[in-house]
Amino acid sequence: PDFAKAYDDLIERLGVLDRGEVGPKVGEQFPEFNLPAGDGFLYSLSSLLRTGPAVISFNRGHWCPYCKLDLRSLATINDEVDRLGARIVSIMPDSARFTHDHAKKNDLPFPILSDIDLGYSLMLGLIFWVGPEVARLYQDAGVDLELYHGNPSHFLPMAAKFIVGQDGLVKARQVNIEFRERMAPEEIVAVLKRLRGPAR
Repeated sequence: PDFAKAYDDLIERLGVLDRGEVGPKVGEQFPEFNLPAGDGFLYSLSSLLRTGPAVISFNRGHWCPYCKLDLRSLATINDEVDRLGARIVSIMPDSARFTHDHAKKNDLPFPILSDIDLGYSLMLGLIFWVGPEVARLYQDAGVDLELYHGNPSHFLPMAAKFIVGQDGLVKARQVNIEFRERMAPEEIVAVLKRLRGPAR
């Protein structure tokens, strides 16, 4: 109950932001990134788009229960996404040692990229400060953002999904100030099928 109330208060505070105005819009170019993953490789948007569209999922962290569910749901559609010629990546602010362990333990078939100090999310306008009440609750619950992120700022990325076409343009998006809501897997697959066009 304490978390539910604190989250509701946080959402109300963030409600002054117009979710339609945050982050790249449909039809806009999605900015390039070069981000590390726990497997020791750097991943760039341009490299992902060489073979087809990309599903870019911004997640708050390996510790977040909503993100865990979201990542598991993405894993269930990964084979179909792959058949449609697309790739999935998750981007979160946790350092690679935490993301690598999480991906390995949960058999995630796609990489989790580390957005160190939230630099990329900040460039996209997708970050928010959790505030003192949520920070205290996280601390009491053993969620050590300072350890996971390597800094004491207590900023997190907004939960977001962007489907980027091979031309680098945003084809579909969902940016959620209400981070307990996520784009449905069926919607992701439907967008990718539209991008692929009619079966031959």
